[in-house]
Amino acid sequence: MGRQKLLLDLRGKPVLRWTVEGVLAHVSEVVVVTGREDAEVRAALAGLAVRYAVNPRPQDGQGTSIATGIAALKPWTSAALVVLGDQPRVPATVIPDLVAAQARSSKAIVAPVYRGTRGTPVLFSSAVFPELAALKGDAGARAVVDARAERVETVAVDAPMPLDVDTPEDYARLHVE
Repeated sequence: MGRQKLLLDLRGKPVLRWTVEGVLAHVSEVVVVTGREDAEVRAALAGLAVRYAVNPRPQDGQGTSIATGIAALKPWTSAALVVLGDQPRVPATVIPDLVAAQARSSKAIVAPVYRGTRGTPVLFSSAVFPELAALKGDAGARAVVDARAERVETVAVDAPMPLDVDTPEDYARLHVE
């Protein structure tokens, strides 16, 4: 993108604020992992009830951000939802559906499947926190989800995969959705 995509304006608010506001109603606590633009991210989320964890090596990839977020969780946390900050249009039913599926199935991982394609956000029980805490590089949590299929519950979502903002074209498409 050439600039901080999470701070781009989307209908009067930063992309990240749309994402975080969409999560807040469904969870007891939100931990936002920041990097180089820590002050700018905090300003973009001013007034929201969130905690922050600073990734000391964001240049090493998404895995280090997930590991930083997991390390910041309170010891009694039973599950964590890994949400991408650049995906502001996750359908409102997805997070409640993931939580309900985890309660029904007791599986360690619950992931949405958007019209046949597995996506995000993903709900992880504390049983897999050690694996998430060990992540490095840019692969994110995909390796943890793919490691053992028997511990993964999926939730079918009859909607297209939510757009994430990786290119100027993606950002332009957000404005027409």
